[in-house]
Amino acid sequence: MPSTFSPIIAGTMNWGQWGSRFSTQEYLMQIELCLNEKVSTFDHADIYGHYTTEEEFGKALSLKPSLRQKIQLISKCGIKMVTPNRPSHLIKSYDTSKQHIIRSAERSLTNLQTDHIDLLLIHRPDPLMHPDEIAEAFLQLKEQGKVLDFGVSNFTVSQTAMMASRYPISVNQLEVSILHLFPFLDGILDQCIEKKITPMAWSPLGGGKLFNNPEDERKKRILAAAQILAEKYNASPDQLLLSWLLFHPSGILPVMGTTKIERIKAAMAALSIKITREEWFMLWRASTGHEVA
Repeated sequence: MPSTFSPIIAGTMNWGQWGSRFSTQEYLMQIELCLNEKVSTFDHADIYGHYTTEEEFGKALSLKPSLRQKIQLISKCGIKMVTPNRPSHLIKSYDTSKQHIIRSAERSLTNLQTDHIDLLLIHRPDPLMHPDEIAEAFLQLKEQGKVLDFGVSNFTVSQTAMMASRYPISVNQLEVSILHLFPFLDGILDQCIEKKITPMAWSPLGGGKLFNNPEDERKKRILAAAQILAEKYNASPDQLLLSWLLFHPSGILPVMGTTKIERIKAAMAALSIKITREEWFMLWRASTGHEVA
């Protein structure tokens, strides 16, 4: 994976129609605010905003083209949504055919107003996917200079291994947080270490669920433990929970879905928090409800 990716990634899913509905100028301001905080990597998917967010982001970039040299763009493809913006889609489905991957990537290039995408991911594992066909698409896009690197998203260990047997996989973007521990246990993060695949974490703080329903016993335990450590490190509980993810040896890169620059700034500050091994297990115990065996 390119070493220039920032250690905290700005997720754009909520920038447009699915969230804050930024104007073109607000997109530009958000890009520049992120860059001011040394967050230079922006995570997209073709479907975001019902296929509108990439184009809106691209319009903002066109106002200041020099910014393209300072940022890295991630996109994802493979999900076909039912939306007026894609009238030919009759049912929500997956398409990982060579033709669809190439067409999606080229459309993302046009919408983002760029000559290359830094990283392209297959958004979801497709029950009908064939790794040889995906590899052919990746190879063609790579040879044409349209995409620099490739990966997967939400793939299991066996699906990732199948894909990696045909083409080098740099990234697996997956759900992982103090509330979603499965990747620590099901071999996905082990595989990332073994194969030098970088894990990117979507919903690294549980997608806001942690701070909803405060009466939930599991959440109460997690927040109580995080608060104890937050006081020790003069930080906020969410910063401690990010530092907990960052502690893992697989080198997790959190994808922050927030549109609030204060939370981006806080996430970057979490990079400097170095909890101890026992403190990591303190939070693990809070999440599982019991000590390790």
